[in-house]
Amino acid sequence: MPTTDAVVIGSGPNGLVAANLLADAGWDVLVLEEQPWLGGAVNSAADVRDGWIHDTCSSFYPLAAASPVIESLQLEHHGLEWVNAPAIVGNPLLSGDWAVLHRDRDDTAASLDALCPGDGDAWLAQCRLWDRLGEQLVGAITSPFPPVRAGLGLAARAPFNGGLAFVRQLLLPARQLGEEAFRGEAPRLLLAGNAAHADIGMESPGSGFMGWLLIMLGQHVGFPVPKGGAAELRRALVRRFEAAGGQTRRRTPVVEVIVSGGRASAVRTGDGEVIEARRAVLADVSAPALYGGLVSWEHLPTKLRRRMDGFEWDPGTIKVDWALSGPIPWAPAPPVAPGTVHLIDSVDALSLAEAQMASGRIPDRGIMLLGQMATTDPTRAPAGAESLWAYTHVPHGALRGEVSDPEVEAMADRMEARIEEHAPGFRDRILNRRILSPDELESRNANLVGGSINGGTAKPQQELIFRPVPGLGRAETPVRGLFLASAAAHPGGGVHGACGSNAARAALAHDRIRLRRSR
Repeated sequence: MPTTDAVVIGSGPNGLVAANLLADAGWDVLVLEEQPWLGGAVNSAADVRDGWIHDTCSSFYPLAAASPVIESLQLEHHGLEWVNAPAIVGNPLLSGDWAVLHRDRDDTAASLDALCPGDGDAWLAQCRLWDRLGEQLVGAITSPFPPVRAGLGLAARAPFNGGLAFVRQLLLPARQLGEEAFRGEAPRLLLAGNAAHADIGMESPGSGFMGWLLIMLGQHVGFPVPKGGAAELRRALVRRFEAAGGQTRRRTPVVEVIVSGGRASAVRTGDGEVIEARRAVLADVSAPALYGGLVSWEHLPTKLRRRMDGFEWDPGTIKVDWALSGPIPWAPAPPVAPGTVHLIDSVDALSLAEAQMASGRIPDRGIMLLGQMATTDPTRAPAGAESLWAYTHVPHGALRGEVSDPEVEAMADRMEARIEEHAPGFRDRILNRRILSPDELESRNANLVGGSINGGTAKPQQELIFRPVPGLGRAETPVRGLFLASAAAHPGGGVHGACGSNAARAALAHDRIRLRRSR
């Protein structure tokens, strides 16, 4: 029977971060991946049209750029190069203007003030608040719960930076925060659009924090992308891991975590091979795939099974990739080209879309997120061309079926028509189109169940000590030596590596305790 110190199930960014940290500690680590490629949702290829590079799922990485976990890996020494678009985020307004998050805060403030006097100063006030508290806030988010060190640092500074007023701001719904902080539509839409990256409603506590976090990250680190495609982030993680002695296997699905005496002792692969894990098993898989799946219910508490019945997925996603002969013909064009574009009519339209989603209906005009990848990184397409994607959310369980299903095709057509409204002649520039339906996304990454890209809802009832279910707010599981390392664990979705880091730190800590007791 082959043996190793640790088996990491799944090679998404969290799994690869965990594997790197364990290898850094001197462990023998084996990563097992069921797909023919490594990286999970962090991947790219020229498979829409030769010469046009498209990211399979994630593209822009503000959380990675700000994450102390990713920073500590020094991936720039392993071939990773970050690049940013001329502007970070843009949203065309019904008035014909654009709301633009520029790379320089003063440029953002000037553009917002030109649309509504006073909003420039209000924007800079938020930036100064981030200057004083942002580093501690990111540290608290990406640390194991409770975030003792970063939390103490944040607590020490908060009284001198608004105190309870700052805490209140973090709890506000996005709509209310936008209305209290700004007078005009443009900054409110920038806030709401970024809040809509998660599935917390515009009128729900927590959505304001999500939007504020992303716009402030965008203002301070940008929305960077790996030069050459998202796969370059994966390649840097793999190169680093293998340089430290780690091993990977592709096309090797794990079908069981073997539990002996209440401890995860080995894994069984799809072809029946058993691989012993002397110290730990780390699972970069969804919570439903782990509990009652890889680990049978006989090894788990009855109350966990009851609580998992209440596990809530985030909405599904449909994504369309286009190879374009030229840039999107926006009319009017933005003053500076943004890498990320939000198509939102108004905050009211977002609220309506959320209500439709909650009732199980596909929204009429929910948020559409676009990535102008060659605008951001010219290596993504031939000179003068554009590599574009767009996605939108649908209720979990909607649009299930092949990409050729008429309902899926019709949704892609609706998305094209939405772009055409703001860019007449857009369709004339389409050379190739690829649809990634919710089922197609799941077929490429088993963690993206029904096209859910965040490992479960980001609503407050399934975060912190409630993630993935109440009482499991850390990477530890009810099985000794088994750790949840995916976005199903705190702090949740986004490419920040914190879920994998937290799992690796927990595995190392528990192994030290085990060794002390055995002496």
